[in-house]
Amino acid sequence: MTDVTVEATGETVGEAKWAALRELELRHPGLDKSAVQFEVVSEGERGLLGVGYAPARVVALLPEDAVAASAIDESDAASEVRELMMRITGALGVEARVDVREDEESLVATCTAADAGLLIGRHGQTIDAIQYLLNAISYRRGEERKEIVVDAAGYRERRRATLESLALRTAEQVRASGEPADLEPMTAVERKVVHLALKERAGVETRSEGTEPNRYVVVVPAD
Repeated sequence: MTDVTVEATGETVGEAKWAALRELELRHPGLDKSAVQFEVVSEGERGLLGVGYAPARVVALLPEDAVAASAIDESDAASEVRELMMRITGALGVEARVDVREDEESLVATCTAADAGLLIGRHGQTIDAIQYLLNAISYRRGEERKEIVVDAAGYRERRRATLESLALRTAEQVRASGEPADLEPMTAVERKVVHLALKERAGVETRSEGTEPNRYVVVVPAD
């Protein structure tokens, strides 16, 4: 194993460094960013009205020992999720580290970023859209797949608490009215949270209906 170098350009030296670091992270997930060494080849030229413009250019070097330390034994599916997330965060202009944890049921991509709020969005709309997109891509390929969960800044744990509260409120409404109630479309992971929250709840039962990726939970009066 040898040192790894990447050359990148940008309108500024800072943008060029960011682009180089992003490429290194795609190649070596989990790398220690503090180990990356930069050489500024050119600071670039702004030019006048586009004439004489030249981008800033840098070379980033990841030492051999850091390359070995960043090696991660992960499945092809996990690697693909990591790469897609890195490209999405890059498109959003968010510098983030992406860690992917895999179990028997799901792939959880956790993003660590100083501006994680941009990834989460208002009421979680952005992070839910990203998660929906990744799952839709997986469904479209028609391969044996696992649920993909995207998290940032502990959002999913807060979401879990919200879902449990929603489940309990809905159960009380169903018990009082005697009528079934449909919840919003959810991922399989989120539906499981609702099912477990009401599993031992007297007077109500739950079931999932609809087709992926728009399946939802129905809370019904117990027989």
